[in-house]
Amino acid sequence: MSHTLLPNIIEFLTHVDPFDKLPQDCLEKIAGCIKINYLGQGERIAFSTDQEECYLYIIRSGAMEQRKSDGVLRAKLGEQDIFGFSFLQTEGDSSQAEMAYTATAMENTLLYLIPHAKLKHILRSYPEYAQHFAAKAQVRIQSALSVVWSDDEKGLFFKTVAEVASDRVAVVPAAMSIQQTAHRMTIETPSPVAVVKDGNTIVGVMTDRDLAKRVLAKGVDPERQIREVMTPNPLTVAPDDLVMKAASLMMQHNVRSLPVVKDGLVVGVLSTTHLVQKHRVQAIFLIEKINYSDSLEELVELAPERQAIFEALIEGNVGSEIIGQVMAMIMDSFNRRILQLVEQRMGPPPCQYTWVVAGSHARNEVHALSDQDNAIILSDDVTDDQRMYFKLLAMDVCKWMDACGYSLCSGSYMASVQKWCQPLSVWKAYYTKWAENPEYERLLNITVFLEVRAIFGQTALSQELQAHLMSLLGRNSSFLSILAKETVATQPPLGIFNKFVLEKNGDQSNTLNIKKYALNLIVDLARIYSLAVGCTLTGTEERFHYAFDHGSLSEESLKDIIGAYRFITRVRYSHQLQALKKGEVPDNHISPDMFGSFERKHLKDAFRIIAEHQDAVKLRFAQA
Repeated sequence: MSHTLLPNIIEFLTHVDPFDKLPQDCLEKIAGCIKINYLGQGERIAFSTDQEECYLYIIRSGAMEQRKSDGVLRAKLGEQDIFGFSFLQTEGDSSQAEMAYTATAMENTLLYLIPHAKLKHILRSYPEYAQHFAAKAQVRIQSALSVVWSDDEKGLFFKTVAEVASDRVAVVPAAMSIQQTAHRMTIETPSPVAVVKDGNTIVGVMTDRDLAKRVLAKGVDPERQIREVMTPNPLTVAPDDLVMKAASLMMQHNVRSLPVVKDGLVVGVLSTTHLVQKHRVQAIFLIEKINYSDSLEELVELAPERQAIFEALIEGNVGSEIIGQVMAMIMDSFNRRILQLVEQRMGPPPCQYTWVVAGSHARNEVHALSDQDNAIILSDDVTDDQRMYFKLLAMDVCKWMDACGYSLCSGSYMASVQKWCQPLSVWKAYYTKWAENPEYERLLNITVFLEVRAIFGQTALSQELQAHLMSLLGRNSSFLSILAKETVATQPPLGIFNKFVLEKNGDQSNTLNIKKYALNLIVDLARIYSLAVGCTLTGTEERFHYAFDHGSLSEESLKDIIGAYRFITRVRYSHQLQALKKGEVPDNHISPDMFGSFERKHLKDAFRIIAEHQDAVKLRFAQA
């Protein structure tokens, strides 16, 4: 290569991700070994694992189309796009490269070629940048996530319970005496809390404050059993729960300690002493304000704080999966308090019921656009006269949720619609009809209500309905096949940056609907994988993890799809944040012109991962 071209190549690379992140001396070394190749329209490059010399290709100008050996589209590429990562394996990497493919010039194309051997040799001197050139898309996406946000700035309330809670906790049998319990708490296993078990079941807790107030202050005989003075039926948290969730439970139920439980075993305790004042964040204060609001009008005044928290979480580099959980907790709090206040106005409910949420709310993936998806499950002994109470209650609740910033569902999947406010037996009949004959409208209905989460009332009604659903799906193997075919019917936008797969009509012309063509596809994939192994969890990420734990998904595939989901979600959040900052109404439509080299590169990796998972689902489930 002529040295007269070197400054021009270096200038070009400074605008291409990930070369723009390299130190100048590293960039110059890479630019110095670049070869230049010109392809006429229709010329192609064939890739295979046994080729003698491999290159990383950068498109300087023109356009390329990649297809797998079976002719299926792999990607469409344009200026600044890079390909050839698949064969950049490190020494000792036992994994197989991605399927062989061909790359065809769709128009006259100028390519920069970096020999793999020379690139790897240069990167040995710059190991901190090697992950940007990893053969696996999941590693490259993870490096992108590290650029977009940092775990160091999440703060205490965005950590997991396991990171904060004490692993020192006294566990005692219910028949143990008060004196023996106190001895264990102070001498044997020093801990301010004792968890009381009856066999393998946690039945209560006892704190040092309880001992002082309930035993010493009242002169209770210390030889009596601890079960007589303990706090029964304690709330518990899991090690992977957010500290924010635990703190919210403490405030809601006015408790000072929560046992940390994993697989039925007590592994620690989280107390208010772990939650010092200096670590408090705005979201905790908002939940507390919501819980103690005395009127519906007060709740409406708190709505702007929700948007402020959403913006702060994004700007504070908090992970997208945590943002969704925090915003869901806030939405839960609004919904519960509105239900409580409406009940106070109307009087106590005439029969048992549970209020369930669906959609992104049920999945704990709430964002700036999340609307209401909810329903009421009534006990079967409800009378016709009593049903009027719940109709009025639902209308009021949905109206006030809308006033608090959670818009009414455009598809009318709300408890205020009579169809979605029904006795348990009717709901069971709905699920039976949908599962056994999933025509389009019925498939749409069951898709909405395949993930529901009870947030108020008698949760046993919801649990019974979910058990009925899983029983139906277990008996009806064809349902999973039909759902899988529907899942793969919409393809990710592999060619978006070449003006493919864009909205063609209306105000959103020539934009990408990132919800329809990316995020919904991943949610659908999680639904398929999890249902195949009988998972009743609702969250997208926890469904993928459950599928992995039960052998339905490989570790490699799990890392791929989780990384893709988090990156695309982050792009969506950033787009919504920009709209909010401008005082505009946020949406899911993004112009490809808004993406730089960084976003384009990693979105293409993410879209290809989605397509590969769709291919796997089609082969495994849709052929039945």
